[in-house]
Amino acid sequence: MKNRIVRGVAGTFILISLLLAIYVNINWLWLTAFVGANLLQSSLTKWCLLEDILKKLGVKD
Repeated sequence: MKNRIVRGVAGTFILISLLLAIYVNINWLWLTAFVGANLLQSSLTKWCLLEDILKKLGVKD
């Protein structure tokens, strides 16, 4: 369950930042880059802050 939530949140942030970059300001692409960098870091270190937060909130795997 946590993996689905993490992927859903990441995808939502990416789509929102792309829309903001198109309609508001191109600098919103930095948010897209930040999310991508966090996904890459998570795949390399096997640690994700959102997973820790979800665990503390009682969301099960």
